Order: sequence, then C-alpha cells, then structure tokens
Amino acid sequence: MNAETSSAPPSPQPALSVGQSSTLACLLEISAPKPGNVHRGADFEDAGFVDFAASAVAIGPVMDLAHDVGVGPTVLAAIKATRTVTSTNTNLGTVLLLAPLAAIGSASPTPQSVAAVLGNLNAEDARDVYQAIQLAQAGGLGKVARLDIRDAPPEDLLQAMAAAADRDLIARQYINGLQEVFELVVPALLEGIQSGWTLNTSIIHTQLLIMSRHSDSLVLRKCGPAIANQLAARAGAILERAAPDSSAYVQDLAELDFWMRSDGHRRNPGTTADLIATGLFVLIRDGRLRAPFS
Repeated sequence: MNAETSSAPPSPQPALSVGQSSTLACLLEISAPKPGNVHRGADFEDAGFVDFAASAVAIGPVMDLAHDVGVGPTVLAAIKATRTVTSTNTNLGTVLLLAPLAAIGSASPTPQSVAAVLGNLNAEDARDVYQAIQLAQAGGLGKVARLDIRDAPPEDLLQAMAAAADRDLIARQYINGLQEVFELVVPALLEGIQSGWTLNTSIIHTQLLIMSRHSDSLVLRKCGPAIANQLAARAGAILERAAPDSSAYVQDLAELDFWMRSDGHRRNPGTTADLIATGLFVLIRDGRLRAPFS
C-alpha cells in the first residue's frame, strides 16, 4: 500500500489545494467497486461513472473559495456547478459534508475547527442550502410537518438539521460536528490501509462497517426501515463471517451487490458513499493519505 500510513504527526499542509482535495476524494470514492453504488464497472440507468467523475471536477473550484464565502454559498455554488455537467443528483450529500470542511481553509480539519464553522452559520447559509437541496432534486425526501425543505428556510440552519437528524445521517453531522466522519469513517479507512489492504479494499470494508452501524439514509427514505435494517444486517453478517482477503468475502460482496441492485437501484447506499468521500477528504487534507494511491 503506497498511501501514507504512519501514526506520526502528518505534514502540516498537503500539496493539493482544498478544491483539488475535494475532487480527488470524490474520485477515489467513486472508483472503488462498492456494492450497490456506481463505480468504474457499474452504472445506473440514470447516472453513470462519468456523471459522478464530472461532478467531482465541477465542485473543485467552488470548494477552493469556501473559506472566503462560507458554507451556504459554497453548497449552492457546488450544486449549480454540478448541474452544468449532469442533470441528476450525484453529490448533494457529499457537498453538504465537504462544505464545512472546505470552509476551514488550508488548515487540517479537526472536530474543533468544524464546530467553529458550524457555529457561525447564519440565515444566508440556511437560504442557500435550502435552495441547493431543491435544485439538486434529491430523491425520497418526502414531506414532513415541520421545517420541510419545500417551506421557507428557517433563520437557523442547524435548527432544520436538528429536526432531520433522527432520520438523516447527513443532517446529523451538522449537529454533532461530523462525529461519524471523524470517529468512524476516518479510523476505519486508516485501519484498513494500515492492515496492508489496498485503498479500494479499505473503502469497501469501511462501507460495510458504516452500513452495519447506521441505516443508510437514502435507503431508509426510498425503501423504508425494514429494507434499511435488512441492509445493515447483511453488511454486519459479512464483516462477521469472513476477512477481506478471503473468497467467501468476495462471494458475499457479490451477493450483496446483486441484492442491492435488484430493485432498480433503490437500495443504493448513497449516504454511506457521501460519508466515505468526506473521510477521504479529511485524510488527504491532514496528510495521512497521499499519492500514489493503490
């Protein structure tokens, strides 16, 4: 494995810009052959690998400006940029998670710096984020009685995120300071890399771990709790049964992939993919994941 794996303090600043890091994180995530997701060897009918890759490129320049313009304007500009290269929602969740990290600027992201950014969100941020979500036309949002995305945006974006936090893992990150990213995704990716696995294997294993512990929000919205719980159980069973270097593990992944794609890709764990892309961004920014990648 050629990625940097040392537990020693990483270099203070990577050679890549914030925007380049954002693009690279998204490309590394979409390139891994994760069960149920689009990747280099599997497209959906309405969105393919090229759509996601083009979206990764489109948001890079926007993320470079996040420190100067703030979270809400960054989210809205990123979704507008995405719309210039694809007509489908490829990255709303990822953009929502990357924007607070990008707003930190050139410094390595930490829970403390993220909390500071989120604590300074204002009514403009709420307005822009609401507009971005509507523009992205995210699937399966449904209708809720309070602070619905179709209503006028609230003065406090965190209030809206708190109202959705129990059913949406992306919204929850705004309330808990990206806790799952820092405490689950990043350590899981590092553990895989330090175990000598390829980056793709580490990403896939991390995907299973996230799904086993948290119902994927996109699957939950589109398919309901029964299917979301079934997905979590299937992912957990694979982790318990076999190691990533075994033929049984590969077979289990293939069967999970078939099951996830068998219902018109409604069982696509898109929220899990968003979290992984964000974890990769953190590792790139703090210097613990470096080229060449393999």
